[in-house]
Amino acid sequence: MLTENFQKKIRSKLNNIYKKSLSKKDINKFEDEIIQIIKNFNRKNLKRKKNISEKTSLIICYGDSIYFDKKSSISLFKTFFQKKLKKYFNTIHFLPFYPSSSDSGFSVKDHYKIEKKLGSWSDIKKISKSNDIMADMVINHSSARGLWFRNFLKNKSPGKNYFLKIDSKFNTSKVVRPRDHKLLKKINFFNKKEYLWRTFSSDQLDLNFKNPSVLLRFIKIMINLINHGVTIFRLDAIAYLWKESGTKCINLKQTHEIIKLLRQISISLNVETTIVTETNLPEKENLSYFGKNDEANWIYNFSLPPLLIHAFLFENSSYLNQWSKKLPIAKKGNSYLNFISSHDGIGIRPTEGIFKKKTLNNFLKRLKKNGSKFSYRKVKNKTKKVYEANITVFDALKKSDTDSKGEFLLERYVSAHSIIMSFEGIPAVYFNSLFGKSNDEAKYIITGNKRDVNRYKWNYKSISKKLNNKNSKQSIFFQKISNLLSVRRKQKAFHPNASRHIINLGSKIFSFKRISIDRKQTIICITNLSSITQRTHLNKVYRNWNNLIGSKIEVNNKLLILKPFETIWLSNR
Repeated sequence: MLTENFQKKIRSKLNNIYKKSLSKKDINKFEDEIIQIIKNFNRKNLKRKKNISEKTSLIICYGDSIYFDKKSSISLFKTFFQKKLKKYFNTIHFLPFYPSSSDSGFSVKDHYKIEKKLGSWSDIKKISKSNDIMADMVINHSSARGLWFRNFLKNKSPGKNYFLKIDSKFNTSKVVRPRDHKLLKKINFFNKKEYLWRTFSSDQLDLNFKNPSVLLRFIKIMINLINHGVTIFRLDAIAYLWKESGTKCINLKQTHEIIKLLRQISISLNVETTIVTETNLPEKENLSYFGKNDEANWIYNFSLPPLLIHAFLFENSSYLNQWSKKLPIAKKGNSYLNFISSHDGIGIRPTEGIFKKKTLNNFLKRLKKNGSKFSYRKVKNKTKKVYEANITVFDALKKSDTDSKGEFLLERYVSAHSIIMSFEGIPAVYFNSLFGKSNDEAKYIITGNKRDVNRYKWNYKSISKKLNNKNSKQSIFFQKISNLLSVRRKQKAFHPNASRHIINLGSKIFSFKRISIDRKQTIICITNLSSITQRTHLNKVYRNWNNLIGSKIEVNNKLLILKPFETIWLSNR
């Protein structure tokens, strides 16, 4: 039953969003529609809760990350998952599986369908019976080739007034851009010149959330996804949602209020769901999406990938240590999503305010030597800055100035992943990272999309054969990564909300302590970031503790001996 207090909260959020543009009558009507959607859903669904624990870990993949002939790729992925991955992951993040016109699924044509070559809603539903499913709500924009835009041009529903059109008086001088293409597209709309907003590409047209019908549509899309087994929602590019003339058009108050509304709806549903914001932004801006424990349940730890990679390439933990000490502890029920690689590149914006200019330039130069391409954004509609480095984590870590031959690549790679699995939060591992995949240059040549270097798709028989060969590169990397996940799942101190304390052991080492919520287990995580053996003082209390991921620790003259790029997890139990 929905209480009067809950309805007041819904009303409050709607007022905060639409009080300048809608009448009280229209807002009340909108509120009634939302309440009815919730009531209808709850009548049909029993209460179901989710359990977030140290066993919670995500695999990030496309619906066709695995393919073979003309078989349904989602169904094929289920088979592969059952055979190889279910022991290590309980949550699958399927990147957009809808019909799309570009950007590997992110230019959605129809939110109510599954791309035919991938499978059907029943495939998603089947997987959801034994695993949590995370799916994208591509909420900021929609395809120029979809039904909504075709109807928009005809002024008919669904699609009428769905897209953001502005006139020449709209001031875009302060707009913060994630890309460097022309922002606006001039069109003739019923014999009137209008401009359409395109944050990400010419094919991805921004939606008009000043029209409450658009927000209502996405609430219905969320309900539809839940009905098909999805319980975790990634709000793609959410920071750019609301636009106002003369502002930066990013992180605006109305955007935050929309997330609060979705969170409030989420809380009211019988099926427990999780809201995840995707905001590839500087640290302070990214953290703001936790709100006051009333916005995202989870946020991506966007600063972690570039800081980790930098620390390993330059064998220095200074920036990583400083950042870690300042990173707020997530409140109970909230969590960071820790990752080092994804379908996108390595975000550079999250280093703003962390890296000095010289440090950043040296970092980009090193990545370029390792084979990185770069995507740019436009600043104040004039100058360009690097937005992300387009490179796989395998190639990013392949060589450093002190290890020009890549002698310690495997060690760097495994230790980098050990940190995302032991740090406060939930680990999210990109499918291709499991197998140490290098840049897919062939796909980039074909598509011209720089992000495609990290979007390789695997033939089912080929990857299965490689994994069955214990001497293959893919098998070696998979065994190393999966072993870390296997150990993690058994440690109470690795619960996402277990406490975290940074231990400063010098610039060549990154170390922190995790303590379980019940205070019974403590784990000391120590990583040598150097290609040279390191010796460091270790409190005698820890010398008899168990190393969970290797042989017994080596101590000489009361000093802990760490091999090049070695990681140890010391546990009191």
